[in-house]
Order: sequence, then C-alpha cells, then structure tokens
Amino acid sequence: MSRPGDGAAYHEAVRALTERGRFGIRLGLARTRALLRALGEPQLALRGALVGGTNGKGSVLALAGAALRAGGVRVGTTPKPHLVSYRERLEIDGQPIDPVTFTRLVREVLDAARGVERRHGPPTEFELLTAMLFRWFAEAGVDVAVVEVGLGGRLDATHAWDGGVAAITNVALDHMAWLGDTIPAIAREKAAIIERGDHAVTGAREEALQVIRRRARRVGAPLVEVTAPTLLGWDRDGIDVELTRMGATRISLRGRHQAENAGVAHAVLDALSAAGIASVDDDARRRGYASATWPGRLELLRVDDHEALLDGAHNPAGAAALATALDDLRPYLAGGDLPAPPPLTLVHGSMADKDVDGIVAALDRAGALRDARIVATQVPGERALPAAELARRWRAVRPAGRIDAVPDVGAALAGALAGATGTIVVAGSLYLVGEARRRWLDDPRTRDPEVRRA
Repeated sequence: MSRPGDGAAYHEAVRALTERGRFGIRLGLARTRALLRALGEPQLALRGALVGGTNGKGSVLALAGAALRAGGVRVGTTPKPHLVSYRERLEIDGQPIDPVTFTRLVREVLDAARGVERRHGPPTEFELLTAMLFRWFAEAGVDVAVVEVGLGGRLDATHAWDGGVAAITNVALDHMAWLGDTIPAIAREKAAIIERGDHAVTGAREEALQVIRRRARRVGAPLVEVTAPTLLGWDRDGIDVELTRMGATRISLRGRHQAENAGVAHAVLDALSAAGIASVDDDARRRGYASATWPGRLELLRVDDHEALLDGAHNPAGAAALATALDDLRPYLAGGDLPAPPPLTLVHGSMADKDVDGIVAALDRAGALRDARIVATQVPGERALPAAELARRWRAVRPAGRIDAVPDVGAALAGALAGATGTIVVAGSLYLVGEARRRWLDDPRTRDPEVRRA
C-alpha cells in the first residue's frame, strides 16, 4: 500500500472509489444509513440545507456558499459532478478537500462498507461519497452544510440527512428511468426531502408546485415559494437583479436564468436564519453574490488567441437556458460588436440516455448559433452517445449546416481551436466540459498530486 502522503495513494483511493461505479445507480437509503451508523452518525452533528431540483442546484450552492463565506460562516458544499479533480466534490469554504484527507476518508468508508455489505449489499460510489462528505464536514466543524441532492430526493443517499432546510429549485423532465415520466411524478420524488420541522423553499411552478405544497402541508413545514427576481440587465460578466430588501444586486453568474437561482439562494439564506442555523446580513450577501463562481457553467476562458465559453447544458431545460444566454451574450463575445460577427463554433457531446433530440432542438433555437459550425464528439464511457449519431441528430434539424463528427474529444477540441474565428462554445455533457477545462485551464485548486517515480 502506498504511503498516505504519496500521490500514488491518492490515485489508488480515487480508483477504489470510482470502481464502485460498477454497481451503478441503486436508489435507497438503507446502505447509506448503515454506513453512517458504522462511522458514528457524523451527519447528526450538522445543520444546513439539502438542495434538490432538476436544474440550478449547483448555482444555488455557489451563490449561497459565497454569501455564507462573505458573512464569516464556515460552510461545507458539495458541487457535482467534478470537472477535473474528484476532490472538487467535497469543499469547505470554497476549497476542495486535500489529497491526504481524501485518501484517509476513502479508506475509512471502505472499511465501514465491508460490514455493511454483508447485510445490505455493496454501497455504490455515490453512497460512499455521501458518507465521506458528512464525516469530513463533521470532523472539520463546519458551521453550515449546503448539500446537493444526487438523483431525485426520496431515495437519494443525501436524504439520509435532514439539515433543517430543504430547497427544491425547479422540476423538469430528466432521469425519467428512475424518477418517473411526468412532472408530478418527478416532483413527488423531489418533494420528499421536505421533512417535519424543516423550513422549505422552492422555485418550482405549476404542477410541480402543487405537489411540493401538498408535501409541505403534510409534514407541517413552512414553505417559501420563490418567483424569479426582476432582471434589470446583463453584460459580459453577470446579471443585475432586484432582490427582496436589497434592491438592485449584482450576480456574478452569467445567464438570465441565474435570476431565478439567485432568488432561491436568497430564500435559502433566509430559511437558514429562520431555522436558527446561520444568519448572513445583506452586506455580506451582496459581496457573496458579486463574487460567486461556478466553473463550467457559462464560464468564459481565454485559450491562446481564442475565447471559449463552457456550459454543461445536459438536458433540454439547460440547453434552452444556454440558447437564451448565447443570444443575450452575443454582443459581448469576441467580435460581437462587428457588423458581421464571426460565427461561433459549438463542440457538443451528450450521454445516450439523455433527451438528445430535445437538447438539439433547444440549442438550434439560438440565433447566435444559426451559422455556427457544429462539432459532434463523444465523451468516454459506455453511456456516451457516439459522435456519428449526435451529428446525425444535428443534420436532421440542419440539413445544410456545417456539422462534423469527431469521436476523439481531444481532436474535437483541438480542431475547434484551429478552425474557429469566433467564440468556441463547449456544451452538453459535463464530462466534455471538464475535459476542455483540464486541457485549457491550469487551475491550482484542481491540480492533483503526481505519482512519485522510483
């Protein structure tokens, strides 16, 4: 076994954890609860917010987490999935877990898993990760945990914890094989994270809102229903919205859809205060909202002499938000102020189990992509949609379009750089976005230790 401080030990720990991916997605709470019991019930020492929903969960974590940090609150957050380093999935005060602590925690939860397997079967990768995050947050003594639900809510591993605040951003059709094929069915799965004694928040609408209201009434949880704040304007670097009590407020995340996420984050902070968990004054919130970052989500990079925009639009709702954002941002992108702006290049990859036709249709509605070159590529993994098939879907809506199938991700990204005259948009699977970020940005936060050579 490698030494705990050696890079080899860290990479062995990552492999040991990700190998559990062979057990797939197995919803249910028994294994996670048994793991947490074996680890001494660390989740019982934590209070905070459990954030579910279809889209916007990560943005709410980013905004609420930044405001909490600005207010001097020590906060643990769980961005997912990771883009470059697995350690990105566990953060305290915006910094990923260090490799040595990560390695130790993997060993501890795997030891606990051996006892759990005999009765409950082998815990999955996400269940082990969930146990790790509660163990780390508890031993590090965070003041507040803001935890993102993995899949659905009712049977998701994170629902083994009740922090006192439950938030549901919105509900759309996604993960239908596990959650149901209607909005009300999916909403019931997500609404189940609202427990008796919680303060609840939602940005959901219509059918989904009715389901969430019924759940909140059933368990006696006060529910705050968030409507999107008035959008005052936007520019290259963010948006301005009208927030309750605060008036005009700068949000440093791009895209008008972030107005709704800012409203939910603002309400989550109010709920944390009402629950007696943490209070953040308006000045700290203003600083936090203006400094929040969310890598890989409408993130602008400079790559050599090119501009790249990265966004994980992996379902139709996310793709529609990206399409709108591209039209809004077009004047602020490279050459956007010219009489004839240079065409964009879209590098697109998707998982096969997504609503690919819905995603393509949503992106196709962007005026900014009307004359774009489309590069269809394929991320690694069994779930990935082949590049040729993705190109075929694009050609079905753009028979005369410039559409290329480049299966190798590295070649697709390099080709986009070589041939682009305008901004390169990398979108779809977050695995694709992560690969672009790994190749194009040297981020010290995500730099993993190297293996020592003998």
